[in-house]
Amino acid sequence: MSAVSELERALDYPLADRLPPSGGTIEIAPGIKWLRMALPFALNHINIWLLRDRLDGREGWTVVDTCIDRPESRAGWTQAFAAELDGLPVLRVLVTHMHPDHVGLAHWLCERWSAPGRECSLWMSAADYQAARYACQIVSSFGGERLADYFRSHGMTDPGDLEQVRNRKSYYSNLVPALPLSYIRLMDGARLTIGGRTWRCIAGYGHSTEHIALYCEQINVLISGDMVLPRISTNVSVYEIEPEADALTLFLDSIDRFLPLPEDALVLPSHGKPFRGLHTRIGQLHEHHRDRLAEVMNMARVKPVSGYDVLPVLFKRELDLHQTTFALGETVAHLHRLWYGGQLRRARDADGIWRFGTI
Repeated sequence: MSAVSELERALDYPLADRLPPSGGTIEIAPGIKWLRMALPFALNHINIWLLRDRLDGREGWTVVDTCIDRPESRAGWTQAFAAELDGLPVLRVLVTHMHPDHVGLAHWLCERWSAPGRECSLWMSAADYQAARYACQIVSSFGGERLADYFRSHGMTDPGDLEQVRNRKSYYSNLVPALPLSYIRLMDGARLTIGGRTWRCIAGYGHSTEHIALYCEQINVLISGDMVLPRISTNVSVYEIEPEADALTLFLDSIDRFLPLPEDALVLPSHGKPFRGLHTRIGQLHEHHRDRLAEVMNMARVKPVSGYDVLPVLFKRELDLHQTTFALGETVAHLHRLWYGGQLRRARDADGIWRFGTI
């Protein structure tokens, strides 16, 4: 049996392999519907959660996350409006973090469901809202000359690859063309009343600037966003906008903040299937990164390595350039954890490439 299936066997999937039908939902708990939308990437879907709500005296729904902005996603939402909302409006849009598959249609949903005196507002953390606004407005966000120079400094030297990175200047804005011009701030520890239940915000770091998960003690449900996923490990990367970050340490410290929650909490992740076994999964993620860090150390003991040198060791499958940009950011995150932890030293070589070697 494969390692992946062994890990999955340690978790409990209450719905087994059942998935929402195309354009439809599954009621995963009383007042909580699961909507699943397709993505045109290797990670081919996102889970969206519809929470029955009452806000300012109005009955309706709070939605958590939105999908990217493309015609197919808008069509999926339009179908859900007609079939899944019981004739009630969307009252507010909660976004766990600023990545395109989570915030891409927030502007459209908020505009679609707002009317004079009845605004449908965006709720998200301040750091991720501002990061999303920046990424929408800067032409070269997630691409361009600065990112190409950064990748080159970590060992990507193929001229064709670097040229593709330079030319990818509108990646974010193509998926997130706009944001609402105002928002309501979510903060760690804040408590929201949604449908008569109290949900507590739990901030997490490393995957995005200020990711917000939501936990409801009354029904023992955790909307984990991307912080705890059941099958894949969350992408944790270092990029040119914060080139000295210790993102992996931030992430590993963040997932431990879920340990006070019950092991049998029903976890509603952004990708994959709802599951129980929260503590077990956190342990698996720590073990996964311990193994990857050990592989990096073994390479660095032979000779100093760049992020690009490490990439095929951490990511053994074939990657296209889009996937490589995420993978290279993650290899740097592993190198930085070892560097900040005093296990590796860092120096630039004659070609301007960062190399990490043992102390």
